[in-house]
Amino acid sequence: MPTYIEPVFRPPSEARSLIFQITIGCSQNHCVFCGMYKMKRFRLKPEAEVMAEIDGIPARYRPAVDRVFLADGDALVYPFDGLAAILDRLAAVFPNLTRVGSYASPRSLTTKNVEELRHLREKKLRILYFGLESGDDATLAAVNKGFTAEEMVREACKAREAGMKLSVTAILGLAGRSRSLEHARATAEWVNRVSPEYFSLLTLFHRHNDEFIRTLDQCTRRELLHEARELLAHLAPARTILRSNHVSNFLELAGSYPKDRERLIAEVDTALARLGRMPGFLDEVPAYGEEYY
Repeated sequence: MPTYIEPVFRPPSEARSLIFQITIGCSQNHCVFCGMYKMKRFRLKPEAEVMAEIDGIPARYRPAVDRVFLADGDALVYPFDGLAAILDRLAAVFPNLTRVGSYASPRSLTTKNVEELRHLREKKLRILYFGLESGDDATLAAVNKGFTAEEMVREACKAREAGMKLSVTAILGLAGRSRSLEHARATAEWVNRVSPEYFSLLTLFHRHNDEFIRTLDQCTRRELLHEARELLAHLAPARTILRSNHVSNFLELAGSYPKDRERLIAEVDTALARLGRMPGFLDEVPAYGEEYY
């Protein structure tokens, strides 16, 4: 059976997936806004240990497994031969397996070429969850992302060329008040260039990142809504499914581009008008945080 070194994170869409933790922590664990893996030191779990955990799933449960998620922060960084072998074992043990997913940092994508990614896709690694955070280079430098927007376009397009689905996340409020709209426009432009299958918005929140947040002149709810509207107005990908359903968001948005563009913008305008009737609400900075880890 799988053994986990907590905390274990997974995307909302992997709620029904069986999770195998093949790396511990994140190989790119220096982003100052992110508190997900600050309590862990990155390492690879030995291949033999992963195989034993896969083989340890009782036979009576195996047919029920149709999706697997590989944790931790960027399991794609696992050496190619070992990752291919793990995927082969997953397919052999779970007869109804249809899809394997993984987080993928820009750094982990640099470790695989297009042919290797295509080979992994053939072994059912079908979706990668990619933390863009921002398409604005000044914001990326401020949060110590370690990659420019152009470099991340190049790495993300490798996955697209290999036929993998890409789910990209960006963070509202990450640039603070000073670059809010620049952050929004540059992020939209990045998504337009890559056209990932999925694009999700989070809102900056407190989780082991208070030192960074103290450096920001944080956006109020009103400014966050204007930032979201600016992004939506400049977003013009060939096709993408947009969501802002993370718990950190105070306005949930859901739709497909380009079909739902005008409706989504109108929903932000409606929220600005409705929430504007609540004295002081839009002028407050959201205080959502997570303290457990």
